[in-house]
Amino acid sequence: MSFGSFMYLFKEGFKNVWVNRLMSFASIGTLMACMLLIGGSLLLSLNVNTIIGSVEQQNEAVVYPNDEITDEEIRELDTQISLIENVTDVIFIDKDQLLAETMAKGDELAKAMEGLPLGEDNPLQNTFRLRLKDQALAVETKSELESLDHVAEVYIQLDLAETITSIKRAVSLSGFTIVAILVVVSLVIIANTIKVTVFNRRKEINIMKSVGATSAFIRMPFLIEGFFIGLMSALMAFGLLWLGYNYIMLAISTSRTGWIKTAYENMLTFRQIALQMFIYFSAGGIGIGVFGSMFFMNKYLKV
Repeated sequence: MSFGSFMYLFKEGFKNVWVNRLMSFASIGTLMACMLLIGGSLLLSLNVNTIIGSVEQQNEAVVYPNDEITDEEIRELDTQISLIENVTDVIFIDKDQLLAETMAKGDELAKAMEGLPLGEDNPLQNTFRLRLKDQALAVETKSELESLDHVAEVYIQLDLAETITSIKRAVSLSGFTIVAILVVVSLVIIANTIKVTVFNRRKEINIMKSVGATSAFIRMPFLIEGFFIGLMSALMAFGLLWLGYNYIMLAISTSRTGWIKTAYENMLTFRQIALQMFIYFSAGGIGIGVFGSMFFMNKYLKV
């Protein structure tokens, strides 16, 4: 296809959007609303995962070695713990350091522990602190840690790990379901637009077929029409989502409720994900528009 032919078909596709502007406007508006809901669900999933991630960081696992463990055995145990696949950020804290850290947490604790001896007579335990890469594997990781030599006890908040895993699974499943439903709705919208356009231009299409126009030549304006509808819907939805998200963030920032403040501190700003969301919206809008046109064109356009 020559450049001149392509430009002609490009203009025809844009012309179709204008000629059928009422239907195109309705399609853009409905598709934009669908993409706003898709974007909103994506933002919700990202923020929930970020907030849950901050909770995961606080859910430390603790390994207590045997009291009679030697320095060499501590180094060996440190290596063994670090080699467990689901373990990261392993830190060893000896009992004297633990005493100092505990006393530094508050005056009441300092007074309660004042006078405790250091060295071998220190009643506290040497401690390994570590984090889990995947909270869903907390039970298995606890068993692996307990099976290591010189380990007296392992403490992991299994109930918190289970709650975190359940929330992440629920958010992912609901987000995927919403996106899938809205994509199907968007494809149906594109299909109806193509159907109306083909019906309105049926005489012109028959003339083009009778003079020998190829199927690709006839189909191209409809693909370009779907491209325009998808792109316009994506750009408008992206702009509205940015404005709406910033407005919600501003409203949340003024709240004095403790848990809302904590959540706000861990939420993403739109600027942090603007490029990522722009790529998603552009690719999604154009993809839905073009794929919808290609998929449903054979049903309504017998060429």
